[in-house]
Order: sequence, then C-alpha cells, then structure tokens
Amino acid sequence: MAETKAIALLEVQAMVTAIVGLDAMIKAADVKLIHVEKRLGGRLVTVVVEGSVSAVEAAAEAGKAAALEIGDVKLCEVIARPHESIMKFLKTDPEEAV
Repeated sequence: MAETKAIALLEVQAMVTAIVGLDAMIKAADVKLIHVEKRLGGRLVTVVVEGSVSAVEAAAEAGKAAALEIGDVKLCEVIARPHESIMKFLKTDPEEAV
C-alpha cells in the first residue's frame, strides 16, 4: 500500500449528519473512507478519510460545511503524515492495515 499523506477526521452528532458530511467529502476530492466509528447508538459518529494533503484539506472543508447545514459538527481535523501506528489503528479493513 502506498504511504498515506494525510487523514481527515470529521466527528458529528447523528448518523444522517455523518452521511451528508462524508458524501460531500468524497465528492469534493480524491479521498477514500478508511474508518467509521459510531458511539452512543449512532448519535456520535466519526468518519476518517485518507488522501493527499490538498485533497484531504478540501474534503474536510466540504464535509464540515455540508454537515453544519443539517447538524452539529463536534470536530473536523486534518493530520498530515500520520504515523503508521495510527493508520493501523484506523484502518477498517484488516488487510489494508498491513
């Protein structure tokens, strides 16, 4: 697997808000969904995408803006050059974590 250049985390309140934010992220830039975490029965959802730094930054801005139109954004953060241990923790597909 090629080295990840950046990741973006978008944490929102409610599943629908997460889906709308993720849809905007994927449409705005060349990013790939790598992790979803649901807490409190889906009332708090975090999505994580990866891609180049510029793509991830564009995706994060678009996702946050779209999510804010319908719900509450708790966090939107871009991490450039995340450590490989973080990537192993985040990868949803165990085969991609290797």
